[in-house]
Amino acid sequence: MPAHTPIIATKVANKLIAMGKQIRAHRKAMRINATTAAEAAGMSRVTLHRIENGEPSVTMGAYLNAMQVLNIDFGILQPTAPAGQAPGTSREGWIPARIHLADYPQLKQLAWQVHGTDELTPAEALSIYDRNWRHVDANALEPRERQLIDALRIALGEPDGIV
Repeated sequence: MPAHTPIIATKVANKLIAMGKQIRAHRKAMRINATTAAEAAGMSRVTLHRIENGEPSVTMGAYLNAMQVLNIDFGILQPTAPAGQAPGTSREGWIPARIHLADYPQLKQLAWQVHGTDELTPAEALSIYDRNWRHVDANALEPRERQLIDALRIALGEPDGIV
């Protein structure tokens, strides 16, 4: 299975472009020229230009360095539940790094063609839900699976097929 689908790749590219525009607007609002900002971030002016254009080939570290120099908060969300939370309690908004098929019955049925693994990345899971949503019995979704789908949609973008 590919690392990402064209839908997700397009949404990620759009988010990087939006982030780049915000970085550029913030730099200009602070009246800092590109050369000064780039030097302070330890990069070339060309790399800063690529960041401000939202190019995905620039490392995340470079994006974060540019944001740090401009005093832009990345805004990483804190977990919704403390570490060691009791099983069965709400994990709304939480997305695991690897999604175990056995934990999500409808996803397991939709992923019948996936062989050699019992787990998926969040992007792979969203892609499978999106491509096969017509086969999902939305009324039979367990609350935990519904929360996963909602969290995936929020984090990775709104696919066309999931309603």
